[in-house]
Amino acid sequence: MLVAPATFNTLNKWAAGISDTLALGLVTEAFGLELPLVDLPYLNRAQAAHPALGRSVAFLRECGVNVLLGEGGFVPHIPKQGDVGAYPWDAALAALPA
Repeated sequence: MLVAPATFNTLNKWAAGISDTLALGLVTEAFGLELPLVDLPYLNRAQAAHPALGRSVAFLRECGVNVLLGEGGFVPHIPKQGDVGAYPWDAALAALPA
């Protein structure tokens, strides 16, 4: 299952086990179903600097989620300067199991 684009809010709620939307319900349930999970975030550098993000990403990775944040995945952009056209969909698709 591919979770993309995953916002700051989505990543933190997912890691906390909050499923207050259909999308979050599906990805939280995916753990119990043992589905392979790939996450491609979309957030800015200011959001990425918040301490909650690092904890959430670390927890999701410990749970087996392939979080594509950083080199080779999504690199957070300068606030208000995101380029949706440069979003690395190809990295996410390549990370999905065959």
